[in-house]
Amino acid sequence: MKQQYFEIGQIVNTFGIKGVVKVNPFTDDISQFEDMKTILIDKKDSLLEMQIEEVKYSKNQVLLKLKGIETVEEAEKYRNCYLKLPREKARKLPKNTYFIADLIGLEVYTEEGNLLGKVEDIYNTGSSDIYVVKDSLGKQILLPAIKDVIRKVDLEEEKIIVHLLNGLV
Repeated sequence: MKQQYFEIGQIVNTFGIKGVVKVNPFTDDISQFEDMKTILIDKKDSLLEMQIEEVKYSKNQVLLKLKGIETVEEAEKYRNCYLKLPREKARKLPKNTYFIADLIGLEVYTEEGNLLGKVEDIYNTGSSDIYVVKDSLGKQILLPAIKDVIRKVDLEEEKIIVHLLNGLV
């Protein structure tokens, strides 16, 4: 089942005295915050929609001025809250590119039909993503997300077909 919302960041601190929040982004392209008019804040399992008044950057973090948060004390109430974006408002991805949230939990099979396990995590090494696949016994396999290895991603069937290069397993 596809996720309805994507976590795109976490409020980790306040910035200044005028209610600005500092966000650790969970997205490759932090400029997408500039395209948003509103953001959802996950606070105690309820989603609060807040208008974005201003977006700035500090190092690799995003500074957000949200309407209705005018003081550092008000901003402090949102520390550690996650920011979410409805799937339909997310940027469209290029062909053969997927949201990490859609890949986690997919079953991974070899071209011969052998089940290797499920995608447990994905991390980026700079040159390519690495899919962490864990089998039912807890054994992990690390697969580079390159064309020679990842043959097919089928979100409808919830599976990934891979070609195991020598030395991968």
